[in-house]
Amino acid sequence: MLSRLTLRDFRNHEDALIVPTAPFVLLTGDNGAGKTNILEAVSLLVPGRGLRGAPLSRMARQGGPGGFGVAAQVDGVTLGAGTFPQAPDRRQVRIGGAVQPASALAEYLAVVWLTPAMDRLFMDSAGERRRFLDRLTLALDPAHAVHTTRYEAAMRARNKLLADRGRGWDERWLGALEAQMAEHGAAMQAARAGLVARLQDALAARPDGVFARPELALSGWEGDARPLDAVLREGRRRDAAAGRTLAGPHRSDLIVTHAEKHQAAGLCSTGEQKALLLSIILGHAALVGHEQGRPPVLLLDEVAAHLDPARRLALFVRLADTGSQIWMTGTESALFDGIGAASRLHVADGRVSPA
Repeated sequence: MLSRLTLRDFRNHEDALIVPTAPFVLLTGDNGAGKTNILEAVSLLVPGRGLRGAPLSRMARQGGPGGFGVAAQVDGVTLGAGTFPQAPDRRQVRIGGAVQPASALAEYLAVVWLTPAMDRLFMDSAGERRRFLDRLTLALDPAHAVHTTRYEAAMRARNKLLADRGRGWDERWLGALEAQMAEHGAAMQAARAGLVARLQDALAARPDGVFARPELALSGWEGDARPLDAVLREGRRRDAAAGRTLAGPHRSDLIVTHAEKHQAAGLCSTGEQKALLLSIILGHAALVGHEQGRPPVLLLDEVAAHLDPARRLALFVRLADTGSQIWMTGTESALFDGIGAASRLHVADGRVSPA
């Protein structure tokens, strides 16, 4: 859990300090007050682009010095992330005061979030679902960040080489890039498939009458029965013509089905899709806690607002069972009635105070 969180010149927060005293951290206030900004700050303490996926340069406070800083205490270790004014798009990461790559953050903290923007996850592109799945995978396999980063870097270099050289490309260099993609791609797909299988087992073992129960599967890609480097080698001209790589784990998809209705999640109602997402997040938190003894921090933005009182109470019980630290936002404190012990904070104009 985060025992202390500080924000400096982040979004609309000039200087904020939060010291949670309970597993539930409840942030209430008007729309635009800065509640989601606090969740976004926490999400920057793990690898990736944060829960909004925004450019770093947009996170610095308007009218501020140009950079920003976010820091947290986690099990006695200080994790920090931020930017300097002279390099507004480059994230600087420090762990225990020492400069580290962003991928190293995964060794200390796992964070999973659910935001209103994710309500369309099952209607959105396969790329959005892959990114969602990768965040879940990273919580159980910190090395996943390294494999995805190196795979994508090799793929970009290969695409550029194919585009620049046409028929006169360097066979040796292409072969090296394709071998790198095959190595890291196999690790990526194995980690994703392993997570999906274990999470599916966990979800199936705990059917719930309140929230929809999802069935999960991972799609493959064309040619995935053969080594990826062989598929890439044979597809060079096709990929050169397309201007992108057409085979590999970057083409896979997370397939979600409503178990009781035997219906694809994309065909379910908005309420059912929200329930499916909640079930996945809750099941994943329990799985991480079971396998690592360190459940992820959950960031839930405006989740309670669209649930009736009975389902809100059921959600609070399930959240407490995960053992996670849960950061939740809402416009009214009444949305959290019945939640029990919690750190209740009011956010207004970038200022945080006890509620």
